[in-house]
Amino acid sequence: MTGKARRPNILLITCDQWRGDCLSAAGHPVVKTPNADALATEGVLFKRHYGGAAPCSPARACLYTGLYQMNNRVCRNGTPLDARHGNIALHARGLGYDPTLFGYTDVSLDPRLLAPGDPRLHSYEGVLPGFTVRQLLPEHQKQWLSWLRQRGIDTSAESYDIHRPVNDGSNAGATVSNAPPVYSRDETPAAFLTSEFTRWLGEQEVAEPWFAHLSFISPHPPFIVPEPYNALYDPADGPNFRRAEKWQTEAESHPYLAYDLARQKQARFRPGSDGNVYDWSDDDFRRIRAIYYGMISEVDAQLGRIWQAVKAAGAWDDTIIVLTSDHAEMMGDHFMLGKGGYFDGSYHIPLIIRDPRHGTAAGSSVDRFTEAVDILPTLLDLLGEDATPHLDGQSLKPFIEGERPAGWRDAAHWEFDFRSIAGGEAERHFGITSRQCNLAVIRTEKFKYVHFGGGLPPLLFDPESDPGELNNLAADPTYLAVRLEFAERLLAWRAEHLDQSLALSELTEHGVVGHVNRQ
Repeated sequence: MTGKARRPNILLITCDQWRGDCLSAAGHPVVKTPNADALATEGVLFKRHYGGAAPCSPARACLYTGLYQMNNRVCRNGTPLDARHGNIALHARGLGYDPTLFGYTDVSLDPRLLAPGDPRLHSYEGVLPGFTVRQLLPEHQKQWLSWLRQRGIDTSAESYDIHRPVNDGSNAGATVSNAPPVYSRDETPAAFLTSEFTRWLGEQEVAEPWFAHLSFISPHPPFIVPEPYNALYDPADGPNFRRAEKWQTEAESHPYLAYDLARQKQARFRPGSDGNVYDWSDDDFRRIRAIYYGMISEVDAQLGRIWQAVKAAGAWDDTIIVLTSDHAEMMGDHFMLGKGGYFDGSYHIPLIIRDPRHGTAAGSSVDRFTEAVDILPTLLDLLGEDATPHLDGQSLKPFIEGERPAGWRDAAHWEFDFRSIAGGEAERHFGITSRQCNLAVIRTEKFKYVHFGGGLPPLLFDPESDPGELNNLAADPTYLAVRLEFAERLLAWRAEHLDQSLALSELTEHGVVGHVNRQ
C-alpha cells in the first residue's frame, strides 16, 4: 500500500433479532445499552432503520447483497443465494481485505456449483462466499459446546436443550421462569465469539487493514440468559403490548394473521414449554420480555469488551464500525413472538455507524427511512469506491458527514415470503401456489400499505393515529383513494427496482455502453 492512504478497518456486527426500539440511545424507557449508546455518541444513530425481509436468510441476503428480496430471491431459510450476485465479502475481498467471519451468515449456497453429494447441500447455514471463517458458530453450536466442556460444563443436553433454565425454584408456580441456564455470564455464545475475535485481533498487523464480521445469535431465542441479566429487569416494567384485547380478535382481523398465530409454538422460544404462544398469559409475556431485555444487555456487555479490545490494539481511530441486526422481534405484540409477516415489530432494527474520519455528525441521529440494503453501498462509498448502480440501496455517507441529502426516500419497504417448498403448508392452507405466498409493504410516516399475493386481502394502517396497527382501513370507502395511491406507489417501486444487472448496459457499434455488473 506504498504511496496510498491506508484503508480503514471494517467491523460489521449483527445481533440477531434485536428490536430497533430496544436501545436506551433511542429512548427506550427500560432497556439499558450503555455500550451501544457509547458507539452512538461517536457515530450516527439511524432511528428509522428497517430490515428488508425475514427470517434470517432472507434478511441477511438483503443486508449482504444490497438487493431487495425481489432481486436476490432468497425467500426462506434454505433458499439458495444465486452465485451471480455480488456481496459485501466479495466486494471487500476485491479491495484487498480478507473478510473474516465470527459466527454465521445463514446463506444457502447455489446448488448448481456444488457436487450432488456435497454436505453443504444439507444445511441452510452455509457461509457467504468471500468470507474466511475464523470461528464458525451455526445453530448446532458444537464449537461453543466443546469450549464449555473444556471449562467443566456439562453439555450432555446438547445445543437447544442446554438453554433450558436450571430448576432453582425461582418463580415457583409460574409458567415462565427467569431461572438462569447452566452456563455463566462469561460463557455465553456471545462471550465465546468475543473472546475469539479478541484473540484474532491481537494477531493482526497494525499496518494492514482488516475486515471482521461478528455475527451474534443473541437476543435470538431461546429466551434465556445467565445471572445477573436474568433478573436485571422487572417484568412489570416496559411499555404496553401493541395488540387487541384477545388473540382471537387478532386472528379474525386477517386470514394470514390467523394462519401465523396458529403456527406459533411455545417450544420454539422456550425449551420445555408446550402449547401455542398465544396461550401464555400477560404475566408470562412480560417475564419473557424481561428476559429478552436481559439478553440485549448481555450482548451489549460483549460490545463493551469489543470496544476495549479495538482500543487496546490501537485500532479505534482506524476502524469503521457498523452495528445492526438482520430482523427484529415481535416480543408479545399481537400475541406473537419471533419475526415475519408485516408488522413493524418484525422489521424495525437498530443501526449505528461510526466512521472516525467523519466526526462532524458524531452523536447525531437520523429520522429518515433507511433500509438494510443501504449497508453495502454505504461501506463501498466510505471506502472511496463507487457502488454499482444495479444495487437497490443508497449510500448513507451524506448522513454520516452531517448532511441531509435531497430527494431521500420517504418510505421503508420490506417483503415477506411464506411459501414452503419442502412442506407446502401455506400453499395448502390458502389454496394458492408457492409463487403467490408473499407480501410486500410500503411504510411512510402517515400510511402503511400491505399487498398480498394470491388474492389475500390488502391492509392499510395509519401509523400516526394507530401505532399498534390494529385498525385496518383498506375496506373503508373513505380511504379508497389512499389505498389506490399506495398500491400504485408499491407497483412503481417494484418497477423501478427490477433486476438491473445488465439492464443498465447496451451493446452498440462502439461496444458496451453503460454499466455491466460483474459481481
